[in-house]
Amino acid sequence: MTAASLGDILREWRRRRHLSQLDLALDAEISQRHLSFIESGRAAPSRDLLLHLTERLGVPLRERNPILIAAGYAPVFAQRSLDDPALVPARQAIDMILKGHEPFPALAVDRHWMLVSANAALGPLLAGVEDESLLAPPVNVLRLSLHPDGLGRRIVNFTVWRNHLLERLQQQIAASGDPVLRNLLDELMALPRPPAPPHGAADEAHDLGEIAVPLQIETEAGVLSFLSTTTVFGTPLDITLSELAIESFFPADTRTAEVLKALPLQPGGRE
Repeated sequence: MTAASLGDILREWRRRRHLSQLDLALDAEISQRHLSFIESGRAAPSRDLLLHLTERLGVPLRERNPILIAAGYAPVFAQRSLDDPALVPARQAIDMILKGHEPFPALAVDRHWMLVSANAALGPLLAGVEDESLLAPPVNVLRLSLHPDGLGRRIVNFTVWRNHLLERLQQQIAASGDPVLRNLLDELMALPRPPAPPHGAADEAHDLGEIAVPLQIETEAGVLSFLSTTTVFGTPLDITLSELAIESFFPADTRTAEVLKALPLQPGGRE
């Protein structure tokens, strides 16, 4: 690629972040004139400056290597499979976090929401999935959640939870520009709505002070309610690790906590 195409790439990421040249220049502590010259191809940034700019722009690690290559530099960030021996400590950390969250459900997903690993507490929540192909690896967690033959028909507050998941996915697309996620969004939005579960909307009454969106799901033990949190690796230098997220579900009420503690755990594990 040419220096001009490098400038186009940086400009596109800046606009995606809704930043003016002045905004980015001030944040990166360089002159607006210098940034303008880089974007127009009249100046070539150093490797360190390019890394600094992509950091300030929040460019995903996966996209930083092509930017470096476009500027004539070697890639910096490794991309290895989770089976790579170098990632054994990270894999052990993931397993420890998932196991430590039991008896509450937790799972790890990649950038496309494919299931990487889950703890044993997830099993009981998957009982009753009608389309077993949704559970065949690789499992897409969002598809499984919203499909009417997956968990969709058992989610009591389906509309609220669906809107929450689609909003998260839209934010991820805006941040990454990933075409696979765009296709996934289109697929999920086209899925038919499942019939309402027996408990209906009455069980949406949890008052969480508008601080979180609960997941309320019908199970053999009744309706269970969860709050979820997302954990990512801090300052990862590997592309694979940078794209992993751990979704941990916490009981939103005392009854859910008591039910989960009494449920038998099913074997979890990596996909």
